[in-house]
Amino acid sequence: MYRPDHATHTATTAHHDDRVQFLVVGDETSLAQLEAELALLPLCARGRVFVEVEDAEQVFALATPMRMTVTWLARSHRSGRPGTGERCARGEAGSRAVRAWCDEMLCDGPGETRAIVTGGFTLATEVRDHLIHTVGMSPDAVAAPTLR
Repeated sequence: MYRPDHATHTATTAHHDDRVQFLVVGDETSLAQLEAELALLPLCARGRVFVEVEDAEQVFALATPMRMTVTWLARSHRSGRPGTGERCARGEAGSRAVRAWCDEMLCDGPGETRAIVTGGFTLATEVRDHLIHTVGMSPDAVAAPTLR
C-alpha cells in the first residue's frame, strides 16, 4: 500500500516514534526470570535483549516477541578491561553491551524506553546505575532487583 507520508521521508527528516522500546538484560544466574519477563511482554514489543553467559554452550533458543533482537555474550570469548590481558569478569560483557547500545540507540535521550534488568549483583548494579545516572532514564522505567 502506497503511503505518501512515507514517500517524502529522508535521512534528514525528523522521525517521531512514540512506541515503547524495551531493553532486557540478564545472565546465566537469571535465565528462568529472564524467560518469565520476556513472556510477559506484549507480542508487538520491540527492542534488545542481552544475555551474558560463561560460554557458548549455555546459549539456547530464547522465546521473545518477534521484534526483539537477542544477543548472547559469552565471557569465555571476550577480553576483560582493555590493555590488561585479563579475562572478562562476570557482569562486564553485559555492562559493556548496554553502554554501547545506549550510545547508539538513545543518543537523543531515553525517550519511551523501558528496561528490565536481571542477573548478578555486578551486572544489575552497573546497568541500573548507567541507565538512571548516565542515560537519564527515570527509576520507574528501570525494573531491576532492589540493590542494597
